[in-house]
Amino acid sequence: MPLPRLSSPTPRLLLRALALALAPPRRPSSPPLPIGFASPRLAVRAAAPAPLRAVLSADQRDLGMEAGEQGRPLRVGIVCGGPSAERGVSLNSARSVLDHIQGQDLVVSCYYIDSGMNAFAISPAQLYSNTPSDFDFKLESLAQGFHSLSDFAEHLATNVDIAFPVIHGKFGEDGGIQELLEKAKVPFVGTPSKECQHAFDKHSASLELDKQGFLTVPNLLVEKDKLATSELEAWFQTVNLSKEKGKVIVKPARAGSSIGVVVAYGVNDAAQKAEEIISEGIDDKVIIEVFLEGGTEFTAIVVDVGIANNSEPVVLLPTEVELQPSSSSDTKEDTIFNYRRKYLPTRQVVYHTPPRFPAEVIDCIRKGISLLFRRLGLHDFARIDGWFLPSVSSLPSAENSEKFGNTKYGTVLFTDINLISGMEQTSFLFQQASAVGFSHSRILRTVIQHACSRFPSLVPCNNAWTALSRKLQSSKQAEAIHKGTSKQKVFVIFGGDTSERQVSLMSGTNVWLNLQGFDDLDVTPCLLAPANGYFSSHDQDFSAISREVWTLPYSLVLRHTTEEVYAACVEASEPERVEITSRLREQVMNELGPALSKHDWFAGFDIAYEEPVKYSLQQWINHVKESGAVVFIAVHGGIGEDGTIQTLLESAGVPYTGPIASRTCMNKVATSLAVDHLTSYGVRTIPKDVRATEEVLKYSLVDIWNGLIAKLQTETVCVKPAHDGCSTGVARLCCPKDLEVYTNALRSKYQRLPANCLYRAHGVIEMPVPPPESLIFEPFIETDEIIISNKLENGSARHLVWKGENDWLEITVGVVGKRGKMHSLNPSITVKESGDILSLEEKFQGGTGINLTPPPPTIMSEDALQRCKRSIEIMANSLGLEGFSRIDAFVNVRSGEVLLIEVNTVPGMTPSTVLIHQALAEEPPVYPHKFFRTLLDLAFERTK
Repeated sequence: MPLPRLSSPTPRLLLRALALALAPPRRPSSPPLPIGFASPRLAVRAAAPAPLRAVLSADQRDLGMEAGEQGRPLRVGIVCGGPSAERGVSLNSARSVLDHIQGQDLVVSCYYIDSGMNAFAISPAQLYSNTPSDFDFKLESLAQGFHSLSDFAEHLATNVDIAFPVIHGKFGEDGGIQELLEKAKVPFVGTPSKECQHAFDKHSASLELDKQGFLTVPNLLVEKDKLATSELEAWFQTVNLSKEKGKVIVKPARAGSSIGVVVAYGVNDAAQKAEEIISEGIDDKVIIEVFLEGGTEFTAIVVDVGIANNSEPVVLLPTEVELQPSSSSDTKEDTIFNYRRKYLPTRQVVYHTPPRFPAEVIDCIRKGISLLFRRLGLHDFARIDGWFLPSVSSLPSAENSEKFGNTKYGTVLFTDINLISGMEQTSFLFQQASAVGFSHSRILRTVIQHACSRFPSLVPCNNAWTALSRKLQSSKQAEAIHKGTSKQKVFVIFGGDTSERQVSLMSGTNVWLNLQGFDDLDVTPCLLAPANGYFSSHDQDFSAISREVWTLPYSLVLRHTTEEVYAACVEASEPERVEITSRLREQVMNELGPALSKHDWFAGFDIAYEEPVKYSLQQWINHVKESGAVVFIAVHGGIGEDGTIQTLLESAGVPYTGPIASRTCMNKVATSLAVDHLTSYGVRTIPKDVRATEEVLKYSLVDIWNGLIAKLQTETVCVKPAHDGCSTGVARLCCPKDLEVYTNALRSKYQRLPANCLYRAHGVIEMPVPPPESLIFEPFIETDEIIISNKLENGSARHLVWKGENDWLEITVGVVGKRGKMHSLNPSITVKESGDILSLEEKFQGGTGINLTPPPPTIMSEDALQRCKRSIEIMANSLGLEGFSRIDAFVNVRSGEVLLIEVNTVPGMTPSTVLIHQALAEEPPVYPHKFFRTLLDLAFERTK
């Protein structure tokens, strides 16, 4: 039924008031560009943005920091995007760099190059998008475009002191952007164009390594239209591989992020997969190389600490990449370090820093990378990957014992040179740097300052920047002494043992890093682990109070999975491993320290080594209370979202983020019942059939299916665990066969369902392990399809395609505020890239998934949008929400009527989550550090 007009006014925007009241600790005060939608087919309400330029804040001017005076900010231009499939990763890297370098002494301008090689000056807010597709189609009116790349380069020459390219793959690491900057005489971070060209091409790099005396993996180059089966057969014979079953790696010669890397068996399979890489447009040159059976992959960051152009590379602590075979017998995956394993936290890969190799092998790796960095003419920093092949394994054509890489324990080979290493929050750069005393900010600023020192024209700028940094630091120290040294303690807790624990780690890490920027906060990251650890069988019966909580030092947080974090905590008490790590850390720091101390700008290491500390949950709560701290809860699912932790903290009188109503909202059925009376306010619920998993596994699937169809009055069913989130175990079932596939996965405890194993096409579905006690079956809601076209239509701008046949769309919306006065942020329309259910990647992995925030006016009118937001607020207040939560629903784009899916009281807080998009869409925009501080302050206010 149509919604009535509500007479009660929307509460005053809480975020607006708090955003104005809270001063950022490290952000420039220049206003960001407005956030809107761009396309001739969309009604854009905002005026065209003014040209972007770096603006000094009032505080900076008061300190005498205008250009030309002693002490002024350095102007850095971050350039991201690019034409390759890695532009999503590039966006993540740019976001991380922005977060950790900007401040009063460093002004950042952001630039984006789209897939068509068009350059734009963009607002910093755009870097928090989940994927370039979120804003690609609206760039023409959202951002300042340049007529050509040459115009773009000329703009940089006059508006920034130094460019920081973070474009991965084509045009970023192949020398393209570097050549453009060189011609315009724009100083930049990283390796020159000519050296990039040689190092990025894997085949050229392999030939150069061989020439320089390094052992290399036997390989064959295959080029477009030049593939000869006879040549491939001859190569297989040369390296002693079976023509029918010989195992090889097939990969693009000029791509990164493991894109296009596959395993092949035999000549025909290798030829077919090489052709597929070429036909898909990934690259027109392909490398086929021997699969290193028994080998272990490693990667290491190298930073140049030399003076001016006198290279002095120091290799940080390498990382061993241990790949785990899938436990699902139905998932026929080859164990290789592919794109998914690189960027989505799963238990399929484990990192060890430093590697579990003999000391001589680690020394060989570090020495070899240092030599390689010099001989290839690399600059500032890089990441180099390779393999350690133990003596028991054989390497074809490696008879030359004089070549570098032979040790008594086995062979070291270098395979990939990454000239612009990934810079996401927990990337190898930050993992390895934090292990030797660098915070995120300090390692990035060290790289930038070293790059500045290589350009004579930048010496005055670098000196002025250093002077300003010191002045600001002295002022900050004086202010701290005046106000006193006490800081408010904050404990950020994440982890747990549910299927959502990896997303929880991403959320907790992001919250911790953002809150760290506030000088008045002392923030401690904490891991919630099961009482019996992650490596025993899961037992859901032991009490919550017996679980362990570890307070973590900086470097232990930056791991791929909660299992890794927990293992590192346990490892910290193992004398042998501690001794090895301590010795290597001291060795690296002894190389870095004296070299960096020669630079006036180096401010020293800022991360001290600390031990993790273990508590029981009750001991930890007591410790938190004694510290007078507030707890930021980032534990998704389980005791973090069912009210258990909230109740324990409430009883102890400890302030915490989020509502006590978590217990109700965790139960999807109870949530529906709690809002069932709100129909007249435009809130409806979806019919549900809850069944015990044991019952579903025991009885006739055909009978169960027929019963579901009859009861729910539907042809297709949506199944989901009763108490899980993050799309875990959520699937569309179209027939009894689908139900059989799903139940078999539960019975066999598969970690995931492979793509397209059900009737309707879909992506990989992460499954709950162990299986849930009960399942919810609902009618599947058909929604309108939205397509983001990145191709030009008749020469016009990129555009949205929406037919509007069903009138229903899926949305997710954050609510923030005090109890009874919750404020709805602008909803995000969720666009599925494959299948009918949003995947784990699309929800939380930056660079994937598309969110439209706010809904475009051509899809949803302003009136319907406001009705939707009022319904969301009524629902939030009725449920007793406070602090912040996320509500997932379907919305009727004509009427604004809302159909509730679920309420998340501890929503995802990853770097590219929709909550960040929605906060940035407020007026004025609320940036992540301020958003999380707002949530923290709401927790404090509740206790007053």
